[in-house]
Amino acid sequence: MVYKVIGLMSGSSLDGLDIVFVALNEVRGQWNYEVIHADCIKYSDELTEQLRTAPQMDVPEFLRLNTAYGRYLGNAVNDFIEQHNIHHQVHVIASHGHTVLHEPSNNTSTQIGDGATIAAVTGLPVVSDLRNMDVALGGQGAPIVPIGDQYLFGQYDYWLNIGGIANITVVNEGKPLAFDVCPANQILNGLAEMLGKDMDKGGDIARTGTLQVDILADLNDEDYYTQTPPKSLSNDQAKQLVFPILLESKNETKDLLRTATQHIADKVAEAVKQYPSGKEQSHILVTGGGALNTYLVELLQNELKETNVTVVVPDDTTVLYKEAIVMALIGALRFREETNVLSSVTGATRDSIGGALWMGHTYS
Repeated sequence: MVYKVIGLMSGSSLDGLDIVFVALNEVRGQWNYEVIHADCIKYSDELTEQLRTAPQMDVPEFLRLNTAYGRYLGNAVNDFIEQHNIHHQVHVIASHGHTVLHEPSNNTSTQIGDGATIAAVTGLPVVSDLRNMDVALGGQGAPIVPIGDQYLFGQYDYWLNIGGIANITVVNEGKPLAFDVCPANQILNGLAEMLGKDMDKGGDIARTGTLQVDILADLNDEDYYTQTPPKSLSNDQAKQLVFPILLESKNETKDLLRTATQHIADKVAEAVKQYPSGKEQSHILVTGGGALNTYLVELLQNELKETNVTVVVPDDTTVLYKEAIVMALIGALRFREETNVLSSVTGATRDSIGGALWMGHTYS
């Protein structure tokens, strides 16, 4: 069975809306995919600031942003369909939304971008609120990409996404286990902004810096890293984990970038070593914007050398759009009423079928 799905993803790095049109094919329980079209729509400065400050908004303002952002997503989908001439080809839209509050300890995680509004604007079925059922079942609601790691990228042993926050999927006692490893691009981008740049492209600035061993030791010693999975980080928690330590120092920004980049490599390598694959040679798939940070990838490969784990950076489409591709899969599974969130990953009381389904059309 083939499902043609539009997947929407907005990550913590706030670099824009990832949108993919993907054909997902299931034959006797085996899935494969083909990305037909993919774009990243950069947010305006105004929308970026609204999404960044959403957790501090009062309730009426927050609710208005929820529906306004849903309308933005719906219009973005309509423009995407028009641009690529894929009218009457889309079976369902799967929208992750943008996370503005993540408190699984209080059974709460909120991704804005009202699904009903997206459905009303596009006239298409929409799956949204993908994390809510898992959180209601006592899970972290994150990461939710391991179902895609299992179904679409099963040839690897580890799966790492380096976005605003780095998260990893491993196999533990025969079952997928995934967790947020550490802050990543949101920290590197924040430091780069202090130099008037959007990002440290390729890690070129970090490469010129000097490693600050004392600061690195403080970063690596944070309490979060002693917690056992399942565990996850909100955007605010991620920032508080490292920014105070970095910004309290008097070092040059290039030295802070060098040290923060090493911190990410250290923590990812530590996570991999904690869950050995049992193979003589293993492979870790690295995606997300951080996979294009060649210096970070070099540091990670160096840290993993002794474990015989090879870092694999795939084609740019997979690197940049893997999460949106997996959202499309999650939407297709919800459409089929099949499990799409794994309790072994999130710590929920059971696996679940996550997502609210909004029908954008009528049968009259």
